[in-house]
Amino acid sequence: MTIRAPTGFRGVFRTDDSARAVYSEAAGIGRAMPRAVAVASDADDIVALVRWARETGHPLIPRGSGSSQAGGAIGDGVIVDLSRLRALGVPDATTRRVRVESGVLCGEVERAAAAIDLRFPVDPSSSAFCTIGGMAATNAAGPHSLQHGAMRTWISALECVFDDGSRATIRRGAPPPSVPAIRRFTQQVAPAVARANPADMAHAGVRKDSSGYGLAAFAAGGDLVDVLAGNEGTLAIITAVELMLAAKPSAAGSSLLAFDDLALAVEAAVTARDRGAAACELLDRTFIDIAKQGGHALPVPTSTEAVLLIEVEGFDAAAVASEAERLFTELRAMGATTKVAATELRGESELWSFRHAASPALAKLDRRLKSMQFIEDAALPPEKVAEYVRGVRTILASAGTAVVIFGHAGDAHIHVNPLVDVSDDRWRERVETILAEVTSLVANLGGTMSGEHGDGRLRAPLMPRTWPAAAITLFASVKHAFDPFNILNPGVKVAMRGQRSIDTVKYDPAIALLPDDARRALDVVERDRAYARLRLDLL
Repeated sequence: MTIRAPTGFRGVFRTDDSARAVYSEAAGIGRAMPRAVAVASDADDIVALVRWARETGHPLIPRGSGSSQAGGAIGDGVIVDLSRLRALGVPDATTRRVRVESGVLCGEVERAAAAIDLRFPVDPSSSAFCTIGGMAATNAAGPHSLQHGAMRTWISALECVFDDGSRATIRRGAPPPSVPAIRRFTQQVAPAVARANPADMAHAGVRKDSSGYGLAAFAAGGDLVDVLAGNEGTLAIITAVELMLAAKPSAAGSSLLAFDDLALAVEAAVTARDRGAAACELLDRTFIDIAKQGGHALPVPTSTEAVLLIEVEGFDAAAVASEAERLFTELRAMGATTKVAATELRGESELWSFRHAASPALAKLDRRLKSMQFIEDAALPPEKVAEYVRGVRTILASAGTAVVIFGHAGDAHIHVNPLVDVSDDRWRERVETILAEVTSLVANLGGTMSGEHGDGRLRAPLMPRTWPAAAITLFASVKHAFDPFNILNPGVKVAMRGQRSIDTVKYDPAIALLPDDARRALDVVERDRAYARLRLDLL
């Protein structure tokens, strides 16, 4: 099939094998060869693409840096690379707002805010290379979401292109613009959302959730921003975001606490959250072991089952130090056996480097072992976390598969990275079994499979197991109202007939080889975490 660039499109449009191949993978486990690649130069290019897609039926797959885990940035369609939409406005110290286009990196916003003594508090570990558009599309979060909330909380306005090419800005507290897609939603779906049982639109007790559409927030506040934030490019393509900023704390202190019992560590994390900790990260025994193998041994006893890394912040150094000490005293009474404070090392950055110790360790493992992020994003009611971690350990042990477990303990949000031996002929069967059993575990515990990374193509088929039927029906209605021709990232949020969670896996030894130049480029991205680089520049 020959695909020609849309009329009026001024960016780069390519259909050659190398260009398509270099966009066939993202940070997750999947691979899908797109039909074409369109690198937009501005929002007008997005308008041209959407109108063309409506006429031709070619699906559009919006993409930022490609650092997403759940398969929402790959697929059978035209990849729309938004990374060249790079306008970064001047942060306003009075209103604490800044407008940025979708391709601006999170780290760039952080630095711009810091220049006027403000901060952007949504801080995923990928902040050096993830785009603001991608964060808005997935309702991203990070360690400090414990205190400050996820991405949706910090969005005051979204500029979007809708299914017919209409371009409009949706602002909190303002009447929605007169756009056909919005009118259809308002007339056809909003009344059903108002009548729905609130319990059907949220996972009770779960603090972080990027699964489905934000209907609970919309029902509570009536702001359409809450529906479009986290939509993963399935309802509209986000071209710019107005962000809210916060005051920048002048003091902070961190402590690493060891526990001999996982359940005690989880209880301590809840206490830390209730006492106002800014961040509280869990490093499970599996994490500690793999970090040690990679030469990054944590300074904790050999009996340690879990570690908490806790940060307290504020605007008075003495008050922060006092609060950190009071918190440690309380947590020591709850079972903390060891404390390493930032002042005992060279500072907070060195202490927090333990949180990132797994990546270099994983890189040194047997080449047959692949760290596969297919169950890495579950969030639970806080009282269920210990049961979840124990359950995951049991499931992985039964499958004969090693695992690394860590996460945002204060938010009861756990990352799980199985280490899969792809030289074993039964590796795919093991992966599918693990995913099915962990999904059942999460569902039974009342959790979500998508705490901060979105549903993507990986988790969309699993949603009927973790959401009530009423919610699944509402999600389908929202999708149809905004995108009746199903051209915007189909198969994400609302699964297509016959869609499988585990489809083509990029680590499969039997998979077809990509063109050499594309394979080298993707290897550079993975090895150097070069997600912020334009893929075509790497060919």
